[in-house]
Amino acid sequence: MGAADVIPGVSGGTIAFITGIYEELITSISNINLAALKKLKDEGFSSFWNHVNGNFFVALILGIGVSVMSLAKVVTFFLVEYPVLLWAFFFGLIIASAQLILKTVSKWNVVNVIGLIVGTAVAGYISTVHVVASGGDLWYVVLSGAIAICAMILPGISGAFILVLLGSYGMIIEGLKNLDFTIIGLFCLGCLVGILSFSKLLKFLYENYKNLVLAVLSGFLIGSLLKIWPWKNPIGEEPIVVHSDGKEDWMMVNVLPENFIGDAQLTSVILLAVVGYLIVFLLDRFGNKSKKA
Repeated sequence: MGAADVIPGVSGGTIAFITGIYEELITSISNINLAALKKLKDEGFSSFWNHVNGNFFVALILGIGVSVMSLAKVVTFFLVEYPVLLWAFFFGLIIASAQLILKTVSKWNVVNVIGLIVGTAVAGYISTVHVVASGGDLWYVVLSGAIAICAMILPGISGAFILVLLGSYGMIIEGLKNLDFTIIGLFCLGCLVGILSFSKLLKFLYENYKNLVLAVLSGFLIGSLLKIWPWKNPIGEEPIVVHSDGKEDWMMVNVLPENFIGDAQLTSVILLAVVGYLIVFLLDRFGNKSKKA
């Protein structure tokens, strides 16, 4: 999840769903409430720890922390040096993820189909938005964290891409790389506020409208494929030139392999997309066997 969350276009929530911890994630987050504090006061730390699923959070936070500080550097290296191959791998992963979530919808009706279409349209629109926003104030870092964390726990909506849209991505990534604890602390504060509030709404919807939520999440994944399309060409030639329509020349547009500027690496792209698909397929089968055991 940590590696995915630093890449614009890939959602940590998708990884959580693939690995089978998504429902436990939103339930555990929503359990951090006044009842938890009451248990801490009346029944002691052990009762509080069990209520908030403390062991789960320790493992999750350690995993994300280690990944952001180490594996994320590897992933961002491939994003710069081998973007076509990296996006191909994630493209196959996301296709399999969408198929996996669609399989969990137990009943299809008109409302759920509309949810699927709306989710696809929303994620598709977000994936094609060109960035013109910017923000460097400290309060804006808190706001960015609160908004981005909501996206990070939704499969198909990339929290990192939301930061790009908000204009905060570069500043926050630099803060992580340089261990700027002011930026990191304010961003974490925003994340805490956002996730504690949004997770309760998500849990309510998940418990009461599960099939609709799954349909919308499936749509998010399908729509996000536009962002993860392997072949992209830059808009224009000179960097950081803002035009009258608000577009900047460093932005990218999806193209077919034959129109790609550079080596399309078609065979490698197909191979890595299949590898990504198979990883999710095997994770699903392995997870199902573990649950049955």
